[in-house]
Amino acid sequence: MNQKRIIGLTGGIATGKTTVSNYLADTYRLPILDADIYAREAVQPDSPILKQIYQRYGSQVQHSDGTLNRKRLGEIIFSNPAERQWLEQQIHPYVRDRFLSELDTFLDAIASGEGLCAEPASAPCKPRGNPQDRTGSRSWGEPPRPRYLAASLVAPTVILVIPLLFEAKMTDLVTETWVVSCSPEQQLRRIQKRDRISKEQAQARINSQLSLQEKIALADLVLDNSSTKEALIQQVSTALATNGYHRQFRI
Repeated sequence: MNQKRIIGLTGGIATGKTTVSNYLADTYRLPILDADIYAREAVQPDSPILKQIYQRYGSQVQHSDGTLNRKRLGEIIFSNPAERQWLEQQIHPYVRDRFLSELDTFLDAIASGEGLCAEPASAPCKPRGNPQDRTGSRSWGEPPRPRYLAASLVAPTVILVIPLLFEAKMTDLVTETWVVSCSPEQQLRRIQKRDRISKEQAQARINSQLSLQEKIALADLVLDNSSTKEALIQQVSTALATNGYHRQFRI
């Protein structure tokens, strides 16, 4: 069995991670495990973490029907680093456990010889949902079980989309790290347009993560998304064709 390839896909807010993950899923039929999905699961109604959030912030983060007001919660955490850190301390362990569970399934499928994604091209190999419901990151619906890989690839491959890959110290989950980058000016414009927020709000969200330059310095591979979508996709295809194993995966 060829060595598995577990790619940690990250980058700054609004730099193009979704474009890359969608391309990998749609074109190569790769399984996409997304931290944003698991973070959303963590605050489902009646979940222990949601109860802790309500205990801390009260009715100001609740809609009239009792559901979480993500916009208001986002305003709180992006304006107060201490509150953001508290929330991340609640959610990140859950997200990590979900990744470990899905990776166990992935590795079991490889070991049993069931690693190929057998669905027809019309069947999605990625989570689906409403990307417009955001508090600084993508929000999705319930994730399907992952399916396993394109037959054309040299090694079993899975993509972990983790916006806070370095900040949350999850690099031990992957064998290599890819960072999607663009210029600071492009990033600011994109997040303002995507989330329909002010320049000041956009900058606060950007500042809540490591800078792009810091992420680039930590990356095994950098994908430059400062030009066209076609140029980005070409870089992704080239990177995927390169059998790059940079660190020992452990689980």
